[in-house]
Amino acid sequence: MTSTQNRNLQFQELGLMDYEPAFDYQEKLMKEIIALKLENRSQPDEIQHITPNYLLFVEHPHVYTIGKSGDEHNMLANAKKLEEINATFVKTNRGGDITYHGFGQIVGYPILDLDNFKSDIFLYMRNLEEVIIRVIAEYGLKGERSEGETGVWLDVGKPYVRKICAMGVKTSKWVTMHGLGLNVNTDLRYFEYIIPCGIKDKAVTSMQRELEREFSPQEMDEVKEKIKKHFCEVFEAEIV
Repeated sequence: MTSTQNRNLQFQELGLMDYEPAFDYQEKLMKEIIALKLENRSQPDEIQHITPNYLLFVEHPHVYTIGKSGDEHNMLANAKKLEEINATFVKTNRGGDITYHGFGQIVGYPILDLDNFKSDIFLYMRNLEEVIIRVIAEYGLKGERSEGETGVWLDVGKPYVRKICAMGVKTSKWVTMHGLGLNVNTDLRYFEYIIPCGIKDKAVTSMQRELEREFSPQEMDEVKEKIKKHFCEVFEAEIV
């Protein structure tokens, strides 16, 4: 690492927050980091700014989001149905297709300057997957990768393969936003109104369904602590 690299993470628990203000907050942090990086280009090495990194946790009310290359035909519910199920639909700027966020799902948004780590988006995505694979392993679940499809899956290669954690990111100047959604107590009925991530032949699951028990608020906090722990291990980072 050079003297300007920083692997400290500023952790923030945002609690329950609508998707749009959480998006705006992510974008604000991202733009601040990019501004520092651009300023560094004109500064001598001895007065380079150290760019910060953030790890945000949030829970969203029912919302469907679609990435910039997503197919809106994968949204199966019309405006009337969305109103009935108390959900919203938002177009966003991440990669990937359509997904669902809602109560009982842990959403993690790492806002990282990858120049502080490794400037490799493929490696970044595999590292995010590795974090969740390690987390759910602590609960006896064997998470796997599915070739050509991001996220963490169970029983890859079998007819009943299912996704437990969806991922989608955006990067600009090697700064990341968006991230992952781990289904813990998630109401899986909400996935019936979309073709999740545009993948028609694979199901979605949750820790609650797999382990046949609901996670208490204290147990949800434990899952979050495990995500933080394994995030720091995988990314060789430290929460400050």
